[in-house]
Order: sequence, then structure tokens, then C-alpha cells
Amino acid sequence: MNEQRPRREPDPPPQQRRSEMRVRPTGPIVPSANVSGHALMCVIAIMSFLACLTLGGVSMVRATAQSWQSQISREITIQIKPDENLDMEKALADARDLALTFPGTTGGNIIDRAATARLLEPWLGGSLDLDELPVPRLVVITIDENNPPDFPAMRKALTETIPEAFLDDHRTWVDRLVAMANTTTMIGTGVLALVFSAMVLTVVFATRGALSGNRHIVEVLHFVGAEAGFVASEFQKHFLRISLKGAGAGGLLAALSFAIASFWQSQTLATPETDQATALFGTFAIGYTGYLGIFAIIIVIALLTTLTARLTVTRTIYEIDLIRSDPGRTDTYQG
Repeated sequence: MNEQRPRREPDPPPQQRRSEMRVRPTGPIVPSANVSGHALMCVIAIMSFLACLTLGGVSMVRATAQSWQSQISREITIQIKPDENLDMEKALADARDLALTFPGTTGGNIIDRAATARLLEPWLGGSLDLDELPVPRLVVITIDENNPPDFPAMRKALTETIPEAFLDDHRTWVDRLVAMANTTTMIGTGVLALVFSAMVLTVVFATRGALSGNRHIVEVLHFVGAEAGFVASEFQKHFLRISLKGAGAGGLLAALSFAIASFWQSQTLATPETDQATALFGTFAIGYTGYLGIFAIIIVIALLTTLTARLTVTRTIYEIDLIRSDPGRTDTYQG
């Protein structure tokens, strides 16, 4: 009796077999989220925050210094010291009229006794009697900034006509303000350079650490033919995402800090604290140029971080190639 063989099922079509195959999803060379990545993001955020604060502070100081310089350079002051044989009111009028005869002057104003007392009130009190103290009287002359008068000639004419008169063209104050603004700019530039240098060193160590943790993957990829540019681009994308998140967070926090400070200043006008802060730093509003500067710092930090990571990976792979090409070398790659 013949046994019946089991009927063989026909093979499925090739397309059906291919559809049943499942390709294992590939993961990134560098893990997208790990402890070192979060730490680096926090460091970049702090660096970005400090850099943006420095840029905003320098911008405010420079704007305040330029405002002071512009106000001072538009005016000169004639001081007349009191004397027993001097008719002060006549001397003030003569000094004003003499100064206005010089080309480049646009107007003159005599500071009266009440205004002089108000100027001295913060230091000498409200019960000041100008007759009891030898307080100089002032004449304020406005000048054309683009075509100023001849100060030496004016000073000589005033001295010959009114010996008690002294012309102050505020050049000393202007020079000091310019020096202060330049010094502040240099200090701010130095702080920015230090911040960027620290960030570059941090990224170098973080990149080497990530490369060391994934060294076996990098070596296998490089051994099977992956070019250094491909591996570097993977690290570059990873650190670009981290730097954008960190720099964006730091820049946003700095912008919010300036906005809050500006709002606080506008809500506390005419108070001693606000007056002192305004006198030292001016207004805390940095304007649209300041916010554009913060955005530029975010972009610079992201690009600098990405470029640093790429160069570090490329150099490290080059060192690996040197070690593998010379088996007799005794040194080993240090991640």
C-alpha cells in the first residue's frame, strides 16, 4: 500500500518573502540623550547666559557714555568766583554776552541763585544761604558740536575782561568718559574671549569622551569603509542639537533678565535706588540691537561648538589611523 506523501506548500512569491522581512532600525552613533549630553547642554547654557549678559552690559555702558559725552560736548560752562569788589550779576551778563560773540556759540543761560541752591542742596542741605559761602556762579553756553568755537581765544578774552571767570570746556570729562567706554569694551571683549575659550575646551573634552565611549563602533565603521567625514558629521549633528538647545536657553534667559530689569526700572522711577542705577548704567533697555546681538551670540556658540566637535573627531580618527598603520608603535589612543 503506497503511503501518500504530504503535499508541499508552494513557496511564497519573492515579494511576499521580502515584505515579511523586518529590518532592524539603526540607532545613532552618539546616543541622543545621556548624562554627559545633558551636562554639556547646561554648561553651554551657562556660557551663553554669561556671554549675553556681558554683551548687554557693555552695550548699556557704551550707550550711557555716548549719551553723557554728547550732552557734555554740546555745552561749556563759565564759572565766576565771588569777590567783594565784583558785581556778580553784571559779571554774569558780561561773560554771557562776550561768549556769544564767538562763532560756534548758539545760546547762553545764566544759572540764577535759586537754581544754584538746588544744585548744591543734595550736599549742603536745603537751608543754604549763598551769601554766607563763596559759591561760584555759572553761565552755561550751548555750542555747535560740528563747528565749536575757539576755546583758547574765548578763555583768554574772558580772563582779560573778567579775571574771576574760568572757562570749562569739559574736555577732561569727555576724555575720561571715552577712556571708560574703551576700557569697558576691552574688559567685555576679554570676558567674551574667556567664555568662548572655556566653551571650546569643554566641547573638546565632551567630544573625546563621547568618542571614547563609542570607540568600538567608530573603529568598526571606519574599518568597513566609513569615511572620517561621515563619522564626523554624525558627531557634528549631535553637538549641533545640544549647542542650539543650550545656547538658546541661555540667550533666552539673558533676554528675559534685561526685559525684567527694564520693566522694574520703569515701574520704580523717581526712587533713590533707580536714580543711582540710572546714573551708573543708564536705562536697562538694550533695544533691538541688543537682542540681535544675543541672537548672534547664540548662532556663534552653536557654530563654534559644531566646528570644534567636527575638528576634534577628525583629528581623533586620524590618530587612530596612525596607530593602526604602525603596529610597532607603543602608544595607544587615549579617548
